[in-house]
Amino acid sequence: MAKVSVYDMTGAVVSDLELNDGVFGIEPNTAVMHAAVVNYLANQRQGTQSTLTRSEVSGGGKKPWRQKGTGHARQGSTRAPQWTHGGVALGPKPRSYRYTLNKKVKRLALKSALSSKVIDSDIIVVDEIKSDEYKTKTIVAMLKALGAEKALIVLNGVDEKVIKSAANIPGVKTTQVNTLNVYDILKYNKFIVVKDAVAKIEEVYA
Repeated sequence: MAKVSVYDMTGAVVSDLELNDGVFGIEPNTAVMHAAVVNYLANQRQGTQSTLTRSEVSGGGKKPWRQKGTGHARQGSTRAPQWTHGGVALGPKPRSYRYTLNKKVKRLALKSALSSKVIDSDIIVVDEIKSDEYKTKTIVAMLKALGAEKALIVLNGVDEKVIKSAANIPGVKTTQVNTLNVYDILKYNKFIVVKDAVAKIEEVYA
């Protein structure tokens, strides 16, 4: 089992923690992690882009000239796609880009992402993260003590004071165990996780 140090908010080592190899010690599968990231980004798309077809642009009700005898190519409307101000042929319409991944694939991707953080020594386990008031300075001081700038902070539950204290720090995001995803784990350089959250992750994914 991989063993990591547990820090407090001042950056001092308070204990050691053994991580479950079934979650934090597998061989990372890059193909599966890529699939999970693509899936996450696709599911974030609003899909609200829209273009007007020839039937939706204004004007063009009258045939511009008679069918035969003018020397021109035949035209039925000045709002056909080849005309200036005409409609768009085969353009995008509002649609959902959402699709789901196999549950086993999602679990493997998350374990792979967590294991890659352990391999790269980018996981930092903190005994407890708390803030008595809404104070950005408290979280900034903790990050500085832990040597982390661009970091994902994983809490065991919703702590409004910690979440709002970290909300306006560039390159820092807070999340909870139940909303953890591969994209966020890989995006941020450091993975700062509360000791209780590690136990919860192992309970769910081991």
